[in-house]
Amino acid sequence: MKKTTIATCAAALCAATGAYAGGHASKEAVLENYANIAAANYEDSLSTARTMAAAVDALIAEPSAEALEAAKNAWLAARVPYQQTEVFRFGNAIVDDWEGKVNAWPLDEGLIDYVDASYGGPTDENAAAALNVIANASFTLSGEEVDASTITPALLEDTLQEADGVEANVATGYHAIEFLLWGQDLNGTGAGSGMRPWTDYAQGDDCTNGNCDRRAEYLKAATDLLISDLEWIVGQWQADGDARSAVMADADAGIAAMLTGMGSLSYGETAGERMRLGVMLNDPEEEHSCFADNTHNDHFYNGVGIQSVYLGDYTRVNGEVVSGPSLSDLVAADNAELDAEMKSKLSAAVAALGRIKTAAESGFTYDMMLERGNADGEALIMGGVNGLVDQTRSIERVIAALGVDGIEIEGSDSLDNPDAVFQ
Repeated sequence: MKKTTIATCAAALCAATGAYAGGHASKEAVLENYANIAAANYEDSLSTARTMAAAVDALIAEPSAEALEAAKNAWLAARVPYQQTEVFRFGNAIVDDWEGKVNAWPLDEGLIDYVDASYGGPTDENAAAALNVIANASFTLSGEEVDASTITPALLEDTLQEADGVEANVATGYHAIEFLLWGQDLNGTGAGSGMRPWTDYAQGDDCTNGNCDRRAEYLKAATDLLISDLEWIVGQWQADGDARSAVMADADAGIAAMLTGMGSLSYGETAGERMRLGVMLNDPEEEHSCFADNTHNDHFYNGVGIQSVYLGDYTRVNGEVVSGPSLSDLVAADNAELDAEMKSKLSAAVAALGRIKTAAESGFTYDMMLERGNADGEALIMGGVNGLVDQTRSIERVIAALGVDGIEIEGSDSLDNPDAVFQ
């Protein structure tokens, strides 16, 4: 395993350059390493997305069962680094303002393509829920006639994404691509993911479900847009990038951003909205990657990302490690016992999420775990929830120990006010 030493230095040199103040890691050095990890993590997300784009191009050029499977596998691989980046949300406004373009969920898939009759039609909440852009070269949206004769990234981003102000109108990003590769998962809490046939991309008489040329056009546009969006965020974390500059501008605010991201992803987002809520509703539609049945990996790599930020190291997809001064160093300098507690809780949470991952990969998929009355499934998911909640309590102690102000960890009704979920 190769090790990147951009963010590391020998103790004597670090002391001389200010990376370690009084023998301890400085906040500025911790933030520099944090930004280096963010840059590397987003660069990996971009490189794996480009690999996926090549597989998508191959599928479109010569559709086959093998080409569709290759595109699916490339999508799955692209999710591994991306899910680790979610810890950079919440505390970094630049990331939060951008993130909805690439990872918004859940989506009303009928906006994009054909759906099963059981899906239904337009609703009071979303008039475009069954718009089916792929089947319609023109349509009325928000009272205006839209020319969709050519499906472009601009159409997806400027016209369709959150159309009518409805968050469920997700037209871009990983999950739109996921739906176009897998199709709907109609198995409920039973075994099986989406089963889109490769012939949905075949041309001529071999085309199934109609509009194969436009489906390919949409898939290509969504993939190209994802690449450009990832290129943009990679730039934000380079030496002259705005996200890096914002983090480095004020050391205390930067440390607060790190801890806000860790706490909010751990508690309100993953433990609450993505996990506990699904258990309460017993609803596979609450899966983060419901078409591909990849939710177990989504949760696991969120946990890995949180741990990575605290420890100050990130393992890249090529095996290199980016590491350096860390939050762990800051905490250990004054409270070794709390640092040990935090590291133990992070490891326990990742292990609990790993048990969900192992079970899912052995055939007990996440949507099966959500079945009402499935005690084993609920125990697995709640083990992950409890691990994340437990580590958040330690994050709160770290916040207090470091004397960091202005942190508000995102909550969730499913954890904080369960009765409200059913009102």
